[in-house]
Amino acid sequence: MRKALLNGAALVTLALTIFPVYWMVVTAFKPTRDIQSDTPSLLPVNPTLDHFATAMSAEGFWSYWRNSLMVTGAAVLLALVVSLLAAFAVARLRWRGRGVFVVAVFAAQMAPWEALLVPMFIIARDSDLLDSLAMLSGVYFMVTLPFTIVTLRGFLDAVPIEVEEAALVDGATRFTAFRRVIFPLLAPGLMATSLFGFITAWNEFSFVNVLIIKDQDKRTLPVWLSTFRDVYGTDWGATMAAATLFALPVLVVFLFLQRRVGAGMAAGAVKG
Repeated sequence: MRKALLNGAALVTLALTIFPVYWMVVTAFKPTRDIQSDTPSLLPVNPTLDHFATAMSAEGFWSYWRNSLMVTGAAVLLALVVSLLAAFAVARLRWRGRGVFVVAVFAAQMAPWEALLVPMFIIARDSDLLDSLAMLSGVYFMVTLPFTIVTLRGFLDAVPIEVEEAALVDGATRFTAFRRVIFPLLAPGLMATSLFGFITAWNEFSFVNVLIIKDQDKRTLPVWLSTFRDVYGTDWGATMAAATLFALPVLVVFLFLQRRVGAGMAAGAVKG
Protein backbone atom coordinates (compact mmCIF):
# COMPACT_ATOMS: atom_id res chain seq x y z
CA MET A 1 0.00 0.00 0.00
CA ARG A 2 2.81 2.41 0.88
CA LYS A 3 4.57 1.73 -2.43
CA ALA A 4 1.33 2.23 -4.35
CA LEU A 5 0.75 5.59 -2.63
CA LEU A 6 4.27 6.73 -3.41
CA ASN A 7 3.94 5.68 -7.04
CA GLY A 8 0.61 7.49 -7.29
CA ALA A 9 2.11 10.66 -5.81
CA ALA A 10 5.01 10.42 -8.24
CA LEU A 11 2.65 10.06 -11.20
CA VAL A 12 0.59 13.07 -10.08
CA THR A 13 3.75 15.15 -9.68
CA LEU A 14 4.96 14.03 -13.11
CA ALA A 15 1.64 14.95 -14.72
CA LEU A 16 1.57 18.39 -13.09
CA THR A 17 5.14 19.03 -14.20
CA ILE A 18 4.76 17.87 -17.79
CA PHE A 19 1.30 19.29 -18.52
CA PRO A 20 2.40 22.95 -18.98
CA VAL A 21 5.05 21.84 -21.46
CA TYR A 22 2.56 19.60 -23.21
CA TRP A 23 0.04 22.43 -23.42
CA MET A 24 2.68 24.75 -24.86
CA VAL A 25 3.54 22.29 -27.64
CA VAL A 26 -0.10 21.45 -28.39
CA THR A 27 -1.05 25.14 -28.55
CA ALA A 28 1.77 25.75 -31.02
CA PHE A 29 0.11 23.31 -33.46
CA LYS A 30 -3.47 24.57 -33.01
CA PRO A 31 -5.08 27.01 -35.45
CA THR A 32 -5.85 30.42 -33.98
CA ARG A 33 -9.61 29.78 -33.90
CA ASP A 34 -9.07 26.64 -31.78
CA ILE A 35 -6.77 28.51 -29.40
CA GLN A 36 -9.40 31.21 -28.84
CA SER A 37 -12.25 28.71 -28.55
CA ASP A 38 -14.32 28.62 -25.34
CA THR A 39 -13.99 24.81 -25.25
CA PRO A 40 -10.26 24.02 -25.45
CA SER A 41 -9.22 20.57 -26.64
CA LEU A 42 -6.32 18.51 -25.34
CA LEU A 43 -5.27 17.59 -28.88
CA PRO A 44 -5.04 19.77 -32.01
CA VAL A 45 -8.00 18.89 -34.22
CA ASN A 46 -6.53 20.49 -37.34
CA PRO A 47 -2.79 20.78 -36.69
CA THR A 48 -0.95 23.55 -38.49
CA LEU A 49 2.62 24.76 -38.86
CA ASP A 50 1.69 28.36 -39.54
CA HIS A 51 2.66 29.50 -36.06
CA PHE A 52 6.14 28.03 -36.42
CA ALA A 53 6.53 29.82 -39.76
CA THR A 54 5.49 33.08 -38.10
CA ALA A 55 7.96 32.63 -35.26
CA MET A 56 10.87 31.67 -37.51
CA SER A 57 10.21 34.55 -39.89
CA ALA A 58 10.09 37.09 -37.04
CA GLU A 59 12.76 39.76 -37.03
CA GLY A 60 15.91 38.75 -35.17
CA PHE A 61 15.00 35.10 -34.59
CA TRP A 62 17.99 33.56 -36.34
CA SER A 63 20.50 36.15 -35.09
CA TYR A 64 19.36 35.63 -31.48
CA TRP A 65 19.49 31.87 -32.02
CA ARG A 66 23.09 32.20 -33.22
CA ASN A 67 23.99 34.41 -30.28
CA SER A 68 22.57 31.91 -27.80
CA LEU A 69 24.48 29.02 -29.37
CA MET A 70 27.75 30.96 -29.44
CA VAL A 71 27.52 32.22 -25.88
CA THR A 72 26.32 28.91 -24.44
CA GLY A 73 28.86 26.78 -26.31
CA ALA A 74 31.79 29.01 -25.37
CA ALA A 75 30.79 29.12 -21.70
CA VAL A 76 30.28 25.36 -21.42
CA LEU A 77 33.54 24.42 -23.16
CA LEU A 78 35.59 26.91 -21.14
CA ALA A 79 33.97 25.80 -17.88
CA LEU A 80 34.70 22.12 -18.63
CA VAL A 81 38.38 22.75 -19.36
CA VAL A 82 39.04 24.99 -16.35
CA SER A 83 36.96 22.95 -13.91
CA LEU A 84 38.61 19.71 -15.00
CA LEU A 85 42.06 21.10 -14.20
CA ALA A 86 40.86 22.68 -10.95
CA ALA A 87 39.05 19.53 -9.82
CA PHE A 88 42.15 17.43 -10.51
CA ALA A 89 44.30 19.82 -8.50
CA VAL A 90 41.88 19.72 -5.57
CA ALA A 91 41.30 15.95 -5.62
CA ARG A 92 44.81 14.67 -6.38
CA LEU A 93 47.33 17.31 -5.31
CA ARG A 94 48.23 18.70 -1.90
CA TRP A 95 49.10 22.39 -1.77
CA ARG A 96 48.87 25.31 0.62
CA GLY A 97 45.50 27.03 0.52
CA ARG A 98 43.67 24.02 -0.86
CA GLY A 99 41.06 24.03 1.92
CA VAL A 100 40.43 27.75 1.53
CA PHE A 101 39.99 27.29 -2.21
CA VAL A 102 37.42 24.53 -1.71
CA VAL A 103 35.46 26.66 0.77
CA ALA A 104 35.54 29.59 -1.68
CA VAL A 105 34.18 27.36 -4.45
CA PHE A 106 31.31 26.18 -2.26
CA ALA A 107 30.56 29.76 -1.20
CA ALA A 108 30.50 30.88 -4.83
CA GLN A 109 28.12 28.07 -5.69
CA MET A 110 25.70 29.05 -2.91
CA ALA A 111 25.76 32.78 -3.72
CA PRO A 112 22.63 34.03 -5.52
CA TRP A 113 23.28 35.09 -9.09
CA GLU A 114 21.20 38.22 -8.65
CA ALA A 115 23.80 39.55 -6.19
CA LEU A 116 26.31 39.63 -9.06
CA LEU A 117 24.24 41.74 -11.44
CA VAL A 118 25.48 45.14 -10.23
CA PRO A 119 29.17 44.12 -9.84
CA MET A 120 29.18 42.53 -13.29
CA PHE A 121 27.63 45.63 -14.81
CA ILE A 122 30.27 47.85 -13.17
CA ILE A 123 33.09 45.59 -14.37
CA ALA A 124 31.70 45.48 -17.90
CA ARG A 125 31.17 49.24 -17.96
CA ASP A 126 34.65 50.08 -16.66
CA SER A 127 36.24 47.54 -19.03
CA ASP A 128 34.25 48.84 -22.02
CA LEU A 129 32.69 45.38 -22.45
CA LEU A 130 29.02 46.31 -22.42
CA ASP A 131 27.11 44.94 -25.41
CA SER A 132 29.76 42.24 -25.79
CA LEU A 133 29.06 38.55 -26.33
CA ALA A 134 32.52 37.78 -24.94
CA MET A 135 31.59 39.39 -21.63
CA LEU A 136 28.32 37.48 -21.57
CA SER A 137 30.15 34.20 -22.21
CA GLY A 138 32.57 35.03 -19.40
CA VAL A 139 29.70 35.65 -16.98
CA TYR A 140 28.02 32.36 -17.89
CA PHE A 141 31.36 30.61 -17.51
CA MET A 142 31.76 32.13 -14.06
CA VAL A 143 28.23 31.17 -13.01
CA THR A 144 28.57 27.51 -14.02
CA LEU A 145 32.19 27.04 -12.90
CA PRO A 146 31.65 26.37 -9.13
CA PHE A 147 29.08 23.62 -9.73
CA THR A 148 31.29 22.06 -12.40
CA ILE A 149 34.33 21.99 -10.10
CA VAL A 150 32.38 20.46 -7.21
CA THR A 151 30.78 17.81 -9.43
CA LEU A 152 34.00 16.78 -11.18
CA ARG A 153 35.83 16.68 -7.88
CA GLY A 154 33.28 14.15 -6.61
CA PHE A 155 33.83 11.97 -9.68
CA LEU A 156 37.61 12.22 -9.28
CA ASP A 157 37.37 11.21 -5.62
CA ALA A 158 35.38 8.15 -6.69
CA VAL A 159 38.23 6.99 -8.96
CA PRO A 160 40.72 4.95 -6.88
CA ILE A 161 44.12 6.61 -6.81
CA GLU A 162 45.67 3.15 -7.15
CA VAL A 163 44.49 3.07 -10.77
CA GLU A 164 46.53 6.17 -11.55
CA GLU A 165 49.51 4.93 -9.56
CA ALA A 166 49.49 1.64 -11.47
CA ALA A 167 49.73 3.57 -14.73
CA LEU A 168 52.65 5.59 -13.33
CA VAL A 169 54.42 2.40 -12.28
CA ASP A 170 53.97 1.04 -15.82
CA GLY A 171 55.94 4.00 -17.15
CA ALA A 172 53.21 6.46 -18.05
CA THR A 173 53.68 10.13 -17.31
CA ARG A 174 51.21 11.92 -15.09
CA PHE A 175 49.59 13.57 -18.09
CA THR A 176 49.37 10.25 -19.98
CA ALA A 177 47.87 8.53 -16.93
CA PHE A 178 45.29 11.28 -16.64
CA ARG A 179 44.47 11.26 -20.35
CA ARG A 180 44.25 7.49 -20.87
CA VAL A 181 43.10 6.25 -17.46
CA ILE A 182 41.40 8.98 -15.45
CA PHE A 183 39.76 10.99 -18.21
CA PRO A 184 37.65 8.09 -19.63
CA LEU A 185 36.35 7.40 -16.12
CA LEU A 186 35.16 11.00 -15.86
CA ALA A 187 32.77 10.70 -18.80
CA PRO A 188 29.61 10.67 -16.60
CA GLY A 189 30.78 13.73 -14.71
CA LEU A 190 31.64 15.60 -17.89
CA MET A 191 28.25 14.78 -19.36
CA ALA A 192 26.37 15.85 -16.23
CA THR A 193 28.24 19.13 -15.84
CA SER A 194 28.01 20.02 -19.53
CA LEU A 195 24.25 19.37 -19.40
CA PHE A 196 23.84 21.60 -16.37
CA GLY A 197 26.00 24.31 -17.89
CA PHE A 198 24.14 24.25 -21.20
CA ILE A 199 20.71 24.48 -19.59
CA THR A 200 21.83 27.26 -17.24
CA ALA A 201 23.45 29.40 -19.93
CA TRP A 202 20.73 28.76 -22.52
CA ASN A 203 17.89 29.82 -20.21
CA GLU A 204 19.66 32.74 -18.51
CA PHE A 205 17.74 36.01 -18.76
CA SER A 206 18.89 38.56 -16.17
CA PHE A 207 22.51 39.10 -17.20
CA VAL A 208 21.55 39.63 -20.83
CA ASN A 209 19.27 42.51 -19.90
CA VAL A 210 21.97 44.08 -17.73
CA LEU A 211 25.02 43.63 -19.98
CA ILE A 212 23.45 44.02 -23.44
CA ILE A 213 21.90 47.49 -23.44
CA LYS A 214 22.31 49.35 -26.73
CA ASP A 215 23.14 46.70 -29.31
CA GLN A 216 19.89 44.74 -29.44
CA ASP A 217 21.27 42.45 -32.15
CA LYS A 218 23.56 40.82 -29.56
CA ARG A 219 20.79 39.69 -27.26
CA THR A 220 19.86 36.03 -26.85
CA LEU A 221 16.72 33.98 -27.33
CA PRO A 222 15.25 34.38 -23.80
CA VAL A 223 15.12 38.17 -24.24
CA TRP A 224 13.70 37.84 -27.73
CA LEU A 225 11.03 35.48 -26.45
CA SER A 226 10.04 37.88 -23.65
CA THR A 227 9.33 40.64 -26.20
CA PHE A 228 7.72 38.36 -28.79
CA ARG A 229 4.23 38.61 -27.37
CA ASP A 230 4.39 42.41 -27.25
CA VAL A 231 5.31 42.54 -30.93
CA TYR A 232 2.59 40.16 -32.08
CA GLY A 233 -0.14 41.13 -29.60
CA THR A 234 -2.51 38.24 -28.90
CA ASP A 235 -0.91 35.76 -31.29
CA TRP A 236 -0.57 33.05 -28.66
CA GLY A 237 -0.01 30.36 -31.25
CA ALA A 238 3.15 32.07 -32.53
CA THR A 239 4.26 32.75 -28.96
CA MET A 240 3.91 29.08 -28.02
CA ALA A 241 5.64 28.03 -31.23
CA ALA A 242 8.55 30.35 -30.40
CA ALA A 243 8.72 28.92 -26.88
CA THR A 244 8.74 25.39 -28.29
CA LEU A 245 11.59 26.24 -30.66
CA PHE A 246 13.44 27.83 -27.76
CA ALA A 247 13.11 24.68 -25.62
CA LEU A 248 14.00 22.28 -28.45
CA PRO A 249 17.84 22.57 -28.23
CA VAL A 250 17.75 21.96 -24.48
CA LEU A 251 15.60 18.86 -25.00
CA VAL A 252 17.92 17.54 -27.71
CA VAL A 253 21.03 18.08 -25.58
CA PHE A 254 19.34 16.51 -22.57
CA LEU A 255 18.28 13.39 -24.46
CA PHE A 256 21.69 13.09 -26.11
CA LEU A 257 23.67 13.39 -22.87
CA GLN A 258 21.30 11.51 -20.59
CA ARG A 259 21.71 8.39 -22.68
CA ARG A 260 25.47 8.55 -22.10
CA VAL A 261 25.68 9.55 -18.44
CA GLY A 262 24.92 6.06 -17.19
CA ALA A 263 26.80 4.27 -19.96
CA GLY A 264 29.85 6.50 -19.60
CA MET A 265 30.88 4.97 -16.26
CA ALA A 266 30.93 1.41 -17.61
CA ALA A 267 32.68 2.46 -20.83
CA GLY A 268 35.28 4.41 -18.90
CA ALA A 269 35.89 1.54 -16.49
CA VAL A 270 36.61 -0.83 -19.38
CA LYS A 271 39.07 1.64 -20.90
CA GLY A 272 40.72 2.15 -17.54
